[in-house]
Amino acid sequence: MRAVVQRTKRSRVLVNAIEKAGINEGLVVLLGIKRGDKPIDGEYLMDKVINLRVFEDADEKMNRSLMDINGEILLVSQFTLYGDVRKGRRPSFTESEQPEIALPLFDFCANYVKNQGIKVETGIFGADMQVEIQNDGPCTILLDSEKLF
Repeated sequence: MRAVVQRTKRSRVLVNAIEKAGINEGLVVLLGIKRGDKPIDGEYLMDKVINLRVFEDADEKMNRSLMDINGEILLVSQFTLYGDVRKGRRPSFTESEQPEIALPLFDFCANYVKNQGIKVETGIFGADMQVEIQNDGPCTILLDSEKLF
């Protein structure tokens, strides 16, 4: 499982120009699910996300987590995080999990966050979405459940 995590002041998801989800201060998590991923991958990644110390403390140091600031998460499925462009110029998505298997894992991740007492909003799995991210900082972190980076 792979995630692009961005600190945000406000973000939202639109489908057909209609807002379907939105958050205020917190994190946007673009989540890619790889073939063979299991709930343990989601638990590892979501635990890492909610405990990332990327919010500033009184000394303007990144020292506080989402939990510390009572922040929110906008979780958006993004199979393109497993796009492979090592050969040619057109991405191959063979490493991305099939939607019927990925959706329950995506839902597992959303529920894991919710069960930690964090407000979580989600995009619409499989929809053509427009994601508006007001990246704060900017601050962007890459995470991978296989600890590749």
